[in-house]
Amino acid sequence: MKHQQPPRIVRADKMPVNTPEVPVCIVGGGSCGLTAAIALRTTGIDVLVLERDESGTGSTALSSGFIPAAETRLQKSLGIHDSFQLLIDDVMNKAHGQAPLHLVKAYVEATTEAIDALEKMGLPFEIVDGFLYPGHTVRRMHTMPEKTGATLMTRLAQVANDLGTDVLGQALVCELWVDAQDHVLGVGYQRPDGTIEHLSCQYLLLACNGFGGNTDMVKELLPEMANAVFAGHQGNDGTAIQWGRQLGLQMGDLDAYQGHGSWVTPQGALMTWAFIMEGGVQVNALGKRFNDETGGYSEAAMHVLNQPGSIAWNVFDAPLLKLLRSFPDFRDAESAGALRTASDVASLAAMVGCDVATLQSTLNEVREGHTDAMGRSFTRSLQAPYHAIKVTGALFHTQGGLEVDAQCRVMKINGQTLHNLYAAGGAARGVSGRGADGYLAGNGLLSAVGGGWLAAKDIARHFQTH
Repeated sequence: MKHQQPPRIVRADKMPVNTPEVPVCIVGGGSCGLTAAIALRTTGIDVLVLERDESGTGSTALSSGFIPAAETRLQKSLGIHDSFQLLIDDVMNKAHGQAPLHLVKAYVEATTEAIDALEKMGLPFEIVDGFLYPGHTVRRMHTMPEKTGATLMTRLAQVANDLGTDVLGQALVCELWVDAQDHVLGVGYQRPDGTIEHLSCQYLLLACNGFGGNTDMVKELLPEMANAVFAGHQGNDGTAIQWGRQLGLQMGDLDAYQGHGSWVTPQGALMTWAFIMEGGVQVNALGKRFNDETGGYSEAAMHVLNQPGSIAWNVFDAPLLKLLRSFPDFRDAESAGALRTASDVASLAAMVGCDVATLQSTLNEVREGHTDAMGRSFTRSLQAPYHAIKVTGALFHTQGGLEVDAQCRVMKINGQTLHNLYAAGGAARGVSGRGADGYLAGNGLLSAVGGGWLAAKDIARHFQTH
């Protein structure tokens, strides 16, 4: 694509002559946009998804694709006792009570409705078994059998296509057309040859994620992550927030983000935190542990970045290697040469480059029934041979955005909602509170799937009542 046009607001009374019109336009063909499109098409409403890439992948395709949901049909069929309130409590507790309760409640209920509906449409959901992510009290992570966000996206795209959703790729939306009353008229989008085409719509949903790929915005809003690896989708350029600033819209939690303290370096792959929850540890270049790793992988990003060289070593043993090999991301990292094996502590110390006695003292703390000075309790020891992978801290996606109500309608600074402009997923305020430590595993997809479903249902209600 030729030179990318910056996001701008176009004030006008009407769209250009002969501009085509659709009932609903969705900006962004990731999991949020496709979920919304599916919900709209099931009610017979025509929708056009404008996607900047050739096809929608977004942040979801880079994730494990785990969606937290309570009281789903699948959970009940497996005898898993969960409730909306329990998931709400887990989200709020992880966010230290700082998450917007109206959104948490709305997303939790909507996500269950969405998953049950998508399952009936053929998505073969499974529940992640064998471990719990930090902050979750029951097994509720819904995933595709392959345990990848890429396969989740593929199946969402297939359902959307089967329902007759129109998706236009290589359409970078750069203009938001609004009248004097802030009523959205339509959009302008740049095509690969640099030309701008226009589209009129009755309702617009911004599902274009956050600003993790915008270096200037990260420096401004997340200065502590300015030098971190960005492991998210490069299309997360903050378009929605830039439009919001120009329109005087209300923002929420712009300093919130999901980091990850287990980004394999230099291979560049995600290593699941499951190894920590089942007894693995992180040590720095000195052979010392530096925090209670079970607190969460998001806040671990900064802990790792604050270590010498901004690196850590994930240390685990044979039983944990078996668990890790059940994750495609880990198998990819292993294939790329990231996995190293040491026959004993001395060999492991040589690998890390630290003092043998220091590392031995660190591993002596990892024993059944012991609670260390940082508050972590261990249920087992690590046994030789040891395995290790070098990692750094990374920024995955931002969790702040446009303030929205429980129907995902965007809000002005005075608290009024705009009649026909919606935002969901990473474009909207998330449910992780402030900073990085409020992120509960799966919050990104909870917001994307729940928010996309909510916005679509509210838009559909307008069509049904008029």
